[in-house]
Amino acid sequence: MLEPDIETRPWAEQRSTDDALFRRQIGWLLERSAFYRGKLAAAGFESREKIGGLDDIAALPFTEKSELRAGATADNPIGTHLCVPRGDLVRIFSTSGTTGTPSYIPLTRQDLETWVTTSARSYAASGIVAGETIVSTYNAGPFVAGAALGAFDRLGMCHIPVGTGNTDRLMKAVDLLKPTAAVMTPSYASYLIEWAAERGFDLRGSSVARLLVAGEPGGGEPALRARLEDGWGARVTEAMGIGDIGVSLWGECEHQCGMHLGARGAVHAELIDPQTGAPVAMEDGASGELVLTHLRHQAAPLLRFRTRDHVQVWTSTCGCGRTAPRVRCIGRTDDMLIVRGVNVFPTAIREIVAEFLPAVSGMILVRPAAAGVSQDPPLPVDVELAKDAAPEPALAERIAKRIRDALVFTARVELVPFGSFQRSEYKSKLVQH
Repeated sequence: MLEPDIETRPWAEQRSTDDALFRRQIGWLLERSAFYRGKLAAAGFESREKIGGLDDIAALPFTEKSELRAGATADNPIGTHLCVPRGDLVRIFSTSGTTGTPSYIPLTRQDLETWVTTSARSYAASGIVAGETIVSTYNAGPFVAGAALGAFDRLGMCHIPVGTGNTDRLMKAVDLLKPTAAVMTPSYASYLIEWAAERGFDLRGSSVARLLVAGEPGGGEPALRARLEDGWGARVTEAMGIGDIGVSLWGECEHQCGMHLGARGAVHAELIDPQTGAPVAMEDGASGELVLTHLRHQAAPLLRFRTRDHVQVWTSTCGCGRTAPRVRCIGRTDDMLIVRGVNVFPTAIREIVAEFLPAVSGMILVRPAAAGVSQDPPLPVDVELAKDAAPEPALAERIAKRIRDALVFTARVELVPFGSFQRSEYKSKLVQH
């Protein structure tokens, strides 16, 4: 545990501290953010007194990613939610800009320090310690993942940065430099099992004893986790963040029962119904969309930011002694489909299909027949067969029946040959939009 005094602090005590931080953060927004002054005033919250504390936060409006983009102009490319002079910034990260102009994420020195500290707590939960060697596959260029790499320096590790798109270089580093830990997306970790098998590389016998996965849902799915642990001969734990809020906010410990909030004291987490926006109580077993609020951010703090991550929550104390809430990401609410009133997450379909390993590869692609969220049954799902496997109609029928029994909707399963889906060195695409 990186900071035992903080990470084992009773949650009621943490909540009291967070309430004071929240009230101060609100004052900062009202004083410095043109975006939030206007947004809160339009909702009837012109003063700190009207806004109140954390017990009243559910009455405040959400912040959507689209609003932040809309506030950016050529003269103000970061946006009207920027709260500090440009001279106070030490880092400006960006999104990939796949939908157009990139979104810019600015940090002051204090913000960057908070990001590295919370990331270090999140990754330390996995069991990695000073003196170990870790190989990473995240690009540290313009993207926020670069800040996560500073966590390994903070932890006192020997870090081998490789980046994406360098599989041969990565596996050569594993072979020659003998790292004890590796960090990558679950999709890439799964792909490397196939890569190693095709080339006779003994992945199970490699030096890697801990596999830290992040960047997309999946690392917590029991079937995928089992496949990764078996293929790598390593313990798998996952971490999660969101660029606009913090790079690694949550990290799983060796008990593997959800990711702990490593950003306690820096971020407040809520749960909501993704369709109505109504609050959902944070308690063991609850699920909903994760909403996050900065508590001590300077450059561009966010209030009730909708992450679009659909999670399950646990609030009971973990066996490791950490007291912060834990989450497991079920999927993205933007990928969620509704089939005759049933919420369907592609990651849940993938988990069911993985029960049929080794007859299938474990890769799927959902092909909605209509635009939009609502779909009529049967929902088309392509399932990739294992290498050299022949398609059997009975297998498709068994998979469709298992999906219907477990997820309560009807799917039309089509078996496709091995290699039909492109392998990824970063994230997998599960839905054909």
